[in-house]
Amino acid sequence: MMTTGRIITAALGIIAALFVLIAGPMLVENLDASEIMVIQSPVSGELSVYTEPGWKYQGFGTVTKYPRRKEFKFTPDKNTADGLQIRFYDGGHATMFGSVSWEMPLDPKSVIEIHKAFRSPEGVENQAINRAMQAAAYFSGPTMSSLDSAAGRRNELLQIINDQMLNGVYKTVSKTVDHTDPLTQVKRQITATEIVMGGDGQPVRAQESYVKKFNIKMLPMTVSQFKYDDVVEGQIKTQQLAINQVTLAVSNAKKAEQDVITTEKQGQANAAKAKWEQEVENAKTIANAQARVTIAEAQVKEAEAFKKSEILRGEGEASRKRLVMEADGQLDKKLEAIVKINGMYADAIAKAQPGAWAPAVQMGQGSGAGAGSRATDLVDLMTAKTAKELGVDLSVKAGAAKK
Repeated sequence: MMTTGRIITAALGIIAALFVLIAGPMLVENLDASEIMVIQSPVSGELSVYTEPGWKYQGFGTVTKYPRRKEFKFTPDKNTADGLQIRFYDGGHATMFGSVSWEMPLDPKSVIEIHKAFRSPEGVENQAINRAMQAAAYFSGPTMSSLDSAAGRRNELLQIINDQMLNGVYKTVSKTVDHTDPLTQVKRQITATEIVMGGDGQPVRAQESYVKKFNIKMLPMTVSQFKYDDVVEGQIKTQQLAINQVTLAVSNAKKAEQDVITTEKQGQANAAKAKWEQEVENAKTIANAQARVTIAEAQVKEAEAFKKSEILRGEGEASRKRLVMEADGQLDKKLEAIVKINGMYADAIAKAQPGAWAPAVQMGQGSGAGAGSRATDLVDLMTAKTAKELGVDLSVKAGAAKK
């Protein structure tokens, strides 16, 4: 049977166990390396900031944890924030989707200021991050037209939004500009926004950024999509089509121009080639002519040499013959001529008809001898005549026998 003391002891033990189970989690708190923790004392209300990981004494205080770094998304998703609304000076609208990373400061003073102002990470994103981004987008749109933002000034738009988000919105002034509608080509005057620049060349700020005020660090946003109004989308497509046509026309014009240059250069090259080919032919013709002239000159010289040679040879032969003739009077040739002539006479007499030189019947010795003598006399007469014509002396000179 339990005594009163044991009952009291058991009850106290149960109470202590219940206290540990209930109050234990409120005595200490573990801090992860990816977080920052703020503990508010239940008695004094003092705020304690812890940035290093590990177990921290809570003392029944209120614990609020903030991420060291977090990504804030503004995408067409029900679980994220809405996209950033942008209105351009030509009246066009666009919604920008993407994400941005932000980091908490690590100094206790800035953390306490953030905790007092926003009370939670969600409060930081909704009231500081998102508000800074919305303000930057709102004041950046009027600096350009919707078509500019979709074309050559897209990067400039992102730079303006990021700068105003991190450092505060610009001070601006309004001005009237002429604007031509890309679809209707109607000109009208609209109000555009111009950024006021300071003496140092930097934009003048109208107000400080929320994130800069609380020393929250933000990285440049990443844009995943620009969604324009249907009218603006139609204008963009029309402009892109026109730009493509102009680009194609310019490309064709440049190609045609290049073709002209190519044709001209090709013609020049062909002309130069033909010119040099003609020069080669001319050079060949001149060379051949010069060769023929050289050959002709050589042949003339050869003919002149041959002529001189023949003349000299003829003169030499004439001189030789003259000297021979002077030496022997060409006796051998004269004698050869006399022999031939006498032979011809003898042959003629032999072939004469019988009785031509003497009667066929001779009566008496005297008459026969006379006839033969007459033929002989005729031959002697012709021989003497020939010898005389040839200038040959056939007489036997006195004293020849002695020699």
